[in-house]
Amino acid sequence: MSTPSLDGSFARGAQRITFSALGPYQSAVIRIGFSATYLLFLLRELPHRHEMYGPDAPWRWDMAKQLISGNEAFSALMWSDSTVWFEIVYAVTLLSAALLMVGWRSRAMSVLFMAGVLSLQNRSIFLGDGGDNVVHLMSIYLVLTRCGQVWSLDARREARVRRAKAEAEDGTDPGVESQGAAALRSSARDVTGPILWAAFGVVLVVGTVMDGLGGTRWLPLLFWVLWIGHGVWWAVNRHAPRSELRALLDVLANLAHNVTLVVIMVEVCLIYATAGWYKIQGSRWQDGTALYYPLKLDYFTPWPALSDILASNGVMVMVLTYGTVIVQVAFPFTLFNRRVKNVLLVVMMCEHLGIALLLGLPFFSMAMIAADSVFLPTAFLVWLGGRAVLGRQLLFSRRGRVPEQWRGADEEVPRHDESDGHTLVG
Repeated sequence: MSTPSLDGSFARGAQRITFSALGPYQSAVIRIGFSATYLLFLLRELPHRHEMYGPDAPWRWDMAKQLISGNEAFSALMWSDSTVWFEIVYAVTLLSAALLMVGWRSRAMSVLFMAGVLSLQNRSIFLGDGGDNVVHLMSIYLVLTRCGQVWSLDARREARVRRAKAEAEDGTDPGVESQGAAALRSSARDVTGPILWAAFGVVLVVGTVMDGLGGTRWLPLLFWVLWIGHGVWWAVNRHAPRSELRALLDVLANLAHNVTLVVIMVEVCLIYATAGWYKIQGSRWQDGTALYYPLKLDYFTPWPALSDILASNGVMVMVLTYGTVIVQVAFPFTLFNRRVKNVLLVVMMCEHLGIALLLGLPFFSMAMIAADSVFLPTAFLVWLGGRAVLGRQLLFSRRGRVPEQWRGADEEVPRHDESDGHTLVG
């Protein structure tokens, strides 16, 4: 028989995970981090895109078609071997990464970003490394999160509508009231969302008819569920914003977001745990010399002089080798202690910065730092956002004045999540 205190705790926990999307700042950092990582990667490889994923790739289109038909993966590049179609897919992926990074129509852009990442990576699967695998997984997870709650153009637009509505309801000033009503009418007349939804529907129908959504059942089903769900969400928000159905949709979205955030955390822990325990089994990691060998490979030495200095110091090589194993193995266990976890998180991010500098793997490091960010404390992220806003205001004040559309338009903590977020992300 349960006690009243346990019943109350269970009720509060259930209410928290159903009536609020936890970790708004952490999910925003993941959105920005992974979209920026892939955007920069696509821009760097822009001159070589044809050799990597296009018609000039050593892994020819017919070979990729044969492999995908066997492993039942998804790639829109398999819909046609035309160079024009390849350029369209590459450009759309690049554009979706940029728009997702700034948080414009985050729900739609997250789906488009996922489709672009899967299309390019599955076209030439032998080009990827560990960082590409992380981006691959996170692009799928992002679709199920409410990653545009803060630090996004979506959040800025919603904040303006809320303020306009509050000012219009006050009615203290006729001018303010008309301005608020105009803002609300502009929001109600929004046609960008329906146009995007209709365009995605056409592409989805074409992909289904061409049997190009992947051979497995879950991915086509996911695309259709997302498309129908977004349409239902818009219709309910438009015609019944305060109905029970609207509340139910909010609960389902919050559950999907919170569960996905937990999955991302578990994924990061698994990455480090498996990497650390596999390293322990290697003889070079056991004798403390593993780091020496990549520092002597031309492929991993963008700064040969710096690599030689480090490789010549046996003590430093041993410390970094053992330190890498200890940090990776210990990290999942440090989640039970917030202070130790935060310290180890800084050490891990510094380790990835060192990998980017010494081994010339910037995108792998960016992807892992973005994944690690899910564990950053909310208080630190709020402080960081405040410093960014202050820096922006100082920059524009020196140039003259802050643009009118930016005044008072900074994102706020979502009203449904007033806690520090430590329940999930400590």
